[in-house]
Amino acid sequence: MLAAERHEYLLEKLRSEGKVVAKDVAAELRLSEDSIRRDLRELAAAGKCQRVYGGALPISAAIADYGTRTELNVGGKQSVARAAAALIRPGQTVILDGGTTTLELVRELDRELALTVVTHSPTIAVALLAHPNVEVFMLGGRLFKHSAVTCGAAAVEAAAQVNADLFFVGVTGVHSETGFTTDDADEAAMKRALARHAADTYVLADADKIGTASRFVVLRAPEIAGLITDAPRNSQALELLAAGGLPITYATGV
Repeated sequence: MLAAERHEYLLEKLRSEGKVVAKDVAAELRLSEDSIRRDLRELAAAGKCQRVYGGALPISAAIADYGTRTELNVGGKQSVARAAAALIRPGQTVILDGGTTTLELVRELDRELALTVVTHSPTIAVALLAHPNVEVFMLGGRLFKHSAVTCGAAAVEAAAQVNADLFFVGVTGVHSETGFTTDDADEAAMKRALARHAADTYVLADADKIGTASRFVVLRAPEIAGLITDAPRNSQALELLAAGGLPITYATGV
């Protein structure tokens, strides 16, 4: 089997099964594990999979630049945002992560809602200018342009001064094995820091992110209050997470 044929075989297995286990594929194709691992390294270098111990997982489309992500699955993000907005009560203190789904959440808020919002996203802060009864606290730090959020030591230190009722966090990957992931180490650390200062953390993830993985773990399922997604209920990744006890809100049609 030619290398190109093996690559296509591996990609099809990722699409159909949601993961590749190197030793199993090696046995199926009667090849060495080293050959399969080399193929997976090449696919990962080309941005077509995320390597993990023993194999690979599908890569998320959400690692694209911010402008591109604003055009991906807009309807799904709006459904997720409506379900998330329904959890917010007047007078609460809410931490909003950056990203395109949390921006949709701001658009779903009642214009007269009285609220305190803490955010490390300039985009979110500007969007809240149209909400006269929302008090906004910005967390400063180094601007991570990919997601239009602040990260780094200064931002983490500022987050330590916050106590919030809710934290809505975006991720680029949701998988039963790797948990909730993103593609930048500093951004992952910032999200974890914010989660430590909220009573309840909810992950917002549209269907494009379900069953995929990125390089850095943000949180594991036991660390969050729930997942809100527009993905179908028969998603294998979601079935496995639900079986482990994770509360999932299915926002399709919300």
